[in-house]
Amino acid sequence: MGLTSNKVLVLAAMFAAVLFVGTVWLWPRLARQNWRTVSGRVALMLATQLALFASVGLAANQAFGFYGTWADLFGKETDQGIVVDHSAHGSSGGPLQVVSSSEVKGVSGKRPETGGQIQKVDIVGRTSHIATPAYVYLPPEYFQPQYRTRTFPVAVVLTGYPGTAEALVKKLNYPNTAQQLAKDGRMQPMIMVMMRPTLAPPRDTECVDIPGGPQTESFFAKDLPEAVGGHYRVGRRPGSWGIVGDSTGGYCALKLAMHHPRVYAAAAGLSPYYKAPIDPTTGDLFRGDRNLRNRADLRWMLTHLPAPDTSLLVTSSKVGEHNYKDTLKFIEQVQATNVTRISSIILDSGGHNFNTWRREIPATLQWMSGRLTDH
Repeated sequence: MGLTSNKVLVLAAMFAAVLFVGTVWLWPRLARQNWRTVSGRVALMLATQLALFASVGLAANQAFGFYGTWADLFGKETDQGIVVDHSAHGSSGGPLQVVSSSEVKGVSGKRPETGGQIQKVDIVGRTSHIATPAYVYLPPEYFQPQYRTRTFPVAVVLTGYPGTAEALVKKLNYPNTAQQLAKDGRMQPMIMVMMRPTLAPPRDTECVDIPGGPQTESFFAKDLPEAVGGHYRVGRRPGSWGIVGDSTGGYCALKLAMHHPRVYAAAAGLSPYYKAPIDPTTGDLFRGDRNLRNRADLRWMLTHLPAPDTSLLVTSSKVGEHNYKDTLKFIEQVQATNVTRISSIILDSGGHNFNTWRREIPATLQWMSGRLTDH
């Protein structure tokens, strides 16, 4: 049974309930003051607390999508992506392969031309030598005859760390939200590529080209647009691509647009931070390269490098978010450039969680739609 399986959660909850009832039932028998009864009381209390903790942890993981598998949870997902070279006459069909297709849950219409489609894909980076899975949302218009010659703008959507791409579909409801907004005429139909920013799990690469390590930034800046553009009808000119993410994904989105404004015309960071952390999950990202470290600090960039010609959106909350003051300072710095464009969503209150981001996603997608072209 998988880590995110409902059966695992139910079994954990039942086990906790049985231990609780057993503790209440057996407590009078263990009331004597000797080492056996004291040990029994301690064992029952510890077992019950551990079972409750496991149940709460499993429920939280299902709600927020922190870990997708048991191997991911215990840090055993260490296999690196395998590069597959695709020759012109090969049968592999290019750097993007569709693994499966499914309907968009919760929308009217079962056929792709009325309800859209979600495709699970595998992407191989020709430059970065990274292979990773992703989900691609195709709007209903993509399949309709009157749009057969039209290209569509693309929004890359990133999770936080560790995060799962599946959570973007099932928990944050990006496809449903985009389809409803397009149906209401509040945004244009867009293709969305949904994935983790962590392309070398369990390591948190912070979308950095690590010297001697994973070339994550190159993957997002070059390989991903190339792979998606070779498989789908997407806009190829500057102005057709945007990127959005939450938490770590938000930092990555802002950084990629600032580093590569001719690739990403717009970026939205939901509860982002503005400087790559160095901790046990990231390891040494920069290998002593001060220039690389400085470029990964977005506020340093605004002060010391030419301002990028791109549009940015940042979000925070006055109460409940740790990035509120940093976000206000970032907005100030961007405004001072008179080149980079900045917008914001500031809630009165909201935590670093899915519920807060679901409140921000509709306005974020509308904002993104208004800054992308379909050419």
